[in-house]
Amino acid sequence: MKPPYDITPTILMLVSAISEKIGAVHAIYLDKQSPQLRKLNRIKTIHSSLQIEGNTLTEEQITALIENKRIIGPQKDVLEVLNAIKVYEKLDQYDSTSSKSFLEAHELLMKDLIADPGKYRKQGVGIVKGSKVAHIAPSHENVPFLMNDLFKYLNDKNELTLIKSCVFHYEMEFIHPFIDGNGRMGRLWQTVILMQEYPVFEFLPFESLISQTQDNYYKSLALSDNTGKSTHFIEYMLNVINKSLDGLLNYNNRTLRDIDRLEYFCSLGIKVFTRKDYMNIFKDISSATASRDLKKGVELKILNITGNQSTTKYSIA
Repeated sequence: MKPPYDITPTILMLVSAISEKIGAVHAIYLDKQSPQLRKLNRIKTIHSSLQIEGNTLTEEQITALIENKRIIGPQKDVLEVLNAIKVYEKLDQYDSTSSKSFLEAHELLMKDLIADPGKYRKQGVGIVKGSKVAHIAPSHENVPFLMNDLFKYLNDKNELTLIKSCVFHYEMEFIHPFIDGNGRMGRLWQTVILMQEYPVFEFLPFESLISQTQDNYYKSLALSDNTGKSTHFIEYMLNVINKSLDGLLNYNNRTLRDIDRLEYFCSLGIKVFTRKDYMNIFKDISSATASRDLKKGVELKILNITGNQSTTKYSIA
């Protein structure tokens, strides 16, 4: 059964804006981000998603853990980050339409943090905000059936991926299939759903904007609960995605240094190329600037060079 929601003018406007920006991302090859930008965005994603759940580690501490360095911090917080690092490293291995894949991700994300990671809950749960019960989740007996229906919905080819990702995120939060880790799984799986059609979402840290607008995040969940439709949450999440794409495009429009251009070009996977090929990617630089970039790449042992003058070719070292 299709989960209930309405298509509003706001949703239509946001889907159109997002689609246009994804096209711009493809046009300037930004879906193939530099290693530096990928690492930076991965750190922001992990930091923001866990910060929403009360994790106290900083981006600097998470960076250290990614680099296999030891840090001082609460043991639980460190374990949450280490688990998240392992999960996000495997993003491209998960199948967004597979409940088995979904449970495997939860098992890795919550390993040694709860008793039965990777298994649906066997008891009733409620979400308390302050002194009030904000949400009573469906009976645990119904969880497997509700999640099965939700994964069937993901297989509906007639639904837009942008919409499906938001609907899944909301409906999963409503079902609350696990004892713990539901919030981070909702955000993780929305990324998995999106990136399987749009690779740029693997490293787009929209969790950062959710973290900055937590009140609106929870308000949109509550409004959707009250109306029995995910419409409010879809509008909220599409707005977050739209603004995150703005940030990515603005990053690309910054003033690039020679090392930025070299790093970005190397990330494209072009094995052998000429100065002309290099300039076809960076259309706003002069031939003299391109020559200086490539010379620096050779000096830094990033590039190898063969031939001379008109026969000069470069390759990634």
